[in-house]
Formats: sequence, structure tokens, C-alpha cells
Amino acid sequence: MGKSTVVPFGPQHPVLPEPIHFDLELEDEKVVKAIPSIGYVHRGLEKLVEKRGFQEYVYVAERVCGICSFGHGWGYSKAIEGLMEIEIPKRAEYLRTIWHEISRLHSHLLWAGLGADALGFESLFMQCWRIRETILDIIEQTTGGRVIFSVCKVGGVRRDIPDQELKEIVKRLDALKKEIDGVADIFLNDETIHARLKGVGTVTYDEAVALGCVGPTARASGVPQDYRIGDEGGAYKELGFTPVLATEGDCFARVKVRLLELYQSLDIIKGCVENMPAGEIAVPVKGFPPAAEYFTRVEQPRGEAVYYVKGNKTKNLERFRLRTPTNANIPVLVKMLQGCDLADVPNIILTIDPCISCCER
Repeated sequence: MGKSTVVPFGPQHPVLPEPIHFDLELEDEKVVKAIPSIGYVHRGLEKLVEKRGFQEYVYVAERVCGICSFGHGWGYSKAIEGLMEIEIPKRAEYLRTIWHEISRLHSHLLWAGLGADALGFESLFMQCWRIRETILDIIEQTTGGRVIFSVCKVGGVRRDIPDQELKEIVKRLDALKKEIDGVADIFLNDETIHARLKGVGTVTYDEAVALGCVGPTARASGVPQDYRIGDEGGAYKELGFTPVLATEGDCFARVKVRLLELYQSLDIIKGCVENMPAGEIAVPVKGFPPAAEYFTRVEQPRGEAVYYVKGNKTKNLERFRLRTPTNANIPVLVKMLQGCDLADVPNIILTIDPCISCCER
């Protein structure tokens, strides 16, 4: 047995795009133990809820993370709407679902590009991000922004998408499907990727449940956990949603789940457009949040995010609390790293798609 040494990993690393930090205890090239260190980019955004009106704070919530921005705005708005017993129009629910799934496409394609880059597939990286540009163009066309949407608000949405424009978006996404086929084929069938990812960072079903992991990380271990199944918001129930699952629980399974979710998001958007109801996109919001509390959830691209709000009969909330998917997936990441080779650490971390900006706020 070799001598045990502790190697600091991150927060800056040539492969990882996220400022995640671990102290890795090594014996030769094997990781014996991984100790996470959280707090490097803490910004104190939750505290701002005491100084910004509950209507204004949706813009702060969106900036918890750029890639997940719409989901955070939606989760915060859902929490306030539940607290104030506001029922939003059906069309607003469908528009929120469309934007949320567009955000998922954006997030998964960005992650796929970063994963390809980490594996040394530079051309594949550029192809993923080239496809992602079409998604960003659609976001800009429908919201005015390319990363931060700023269309979700308490009571509904700020902008409508005309029906004819929705049909044109579906046509663009149908054309995009063929391009996604090309990159998915490389990820799923290339022997080099198989060698680097199959059997690496494996988490069983029982371990995934016990450690409380969420999102594609959980679903890759066969856990049928996707809050879109029982979501009280959005159009998922009416579209007959079922989650994408894999059973292997390794790095390759987590890659496969996210790639298949790209196709699922395209189908959800198409279903929303085909069943889009007419009517208003927002309702008036009067008064202040009551002296009560409310808890809700949103299935972000990385997994289930939890939103908690507490009112006090003024325009400023007393408390806002957010638990992001990366928070939930850190314990299972520690389990994945135990016993792996040092060379596999960046790939294992990337397969949970960490977002330290969300995690530390």
C-alpha cells in the first residue's frame, strides 16, 4: 500500500469550469476519501429578500444562476403565488413550461460541450455549442435576453409568444433534432468515451436513494424521481410526462440520461404548442404576502430545486430559502469519488453537472 497524501483539487482547474473544491486523500493514484469545501463564491443573495420587494426579488432569484435562471424565477414566483393563493392563467402555465424546457435544452447542450472538451473531443465540443446557439437565438427571440429571461413574474409571465411564432419555433427545433442525433451518436457509441466513462463513478439504486441525490444523477441509477411527474405547475401532467431512466448508475449512464432528455424536451415543447390554450398571460397581484410560509419545488435541468418563502404582511419577505440540485448531489459525488483513479476525478464531477453558483448563492 502506498503512502497516503492529501491533494487539494480546485477551485481552479484546467478541465473543470466550476469553482468546486475537494481535498482528495490519495494512496498512489487512488482516491481514498474526498472532502468537499463549500463557500468559495457565496454571494448572500437570499438575504436580499429583506431589502427588495417581493415583486422585485424575482430578478434577484433569476440571477442565482444564469443557466438555470428561468427555473429559479419560476420557483420563486410559484412560492409567492402559493403563499398569496394566486391562480395564474392556463396560457401562462404553458408558456412557463416551454421556456423551462428551452432552458433545459440550453443547459444540457452546454454541459455536453463541456463534457466533450474534458474528454478531449474538441470538434464535438464545438458542435454541441453550435447547436446551443440556435437555442439561445430562440430565447432571445421570445424574451429579449440570451441567458437571463426576465419573463416570469408573480401572477404569470411578462410576455406572450404569438401562436404563429410558436409554430415556427417548433419547425426550427424539428430541424435541430437531426443535428442532436449527430452528437448523441458520438457520445453513445464512441469506444473512447465508453472506455473513459463505463463502470466509472458507479452509484447503485439503493445508494442513490440513501444519499438523497436528485435529477439525472438519480435517474441514471434507476430512481424514477422527477418532480415534473407530480408538478402542480406547468403543463406536464396534461402531456403525460414520464422520466428518462437508466440502471447502470455510472458516468456513462448519467451522460445517456441527459442526452435522451434533449429529445424529451423537444417533444414537451411541441406538445405545449399543439395544446396551447388561449387567454390572458397574467393576473393582477394585490396586497402583500401574509404572515405565513410556503414551500414548493421545480425540476431544474440538474434536478429538483426547493423554494421556501415566509411573509410578514409587508412588501419585503421575512425569509427566502433555496436548496439547489448541486446541494443535494454533493454527498453522492463524495461516494462516487471514493476508490476512483485520480485521472477520473474531473469526468466524475462533470457527470453530476455541478453548478457552484446555484449551490453557494
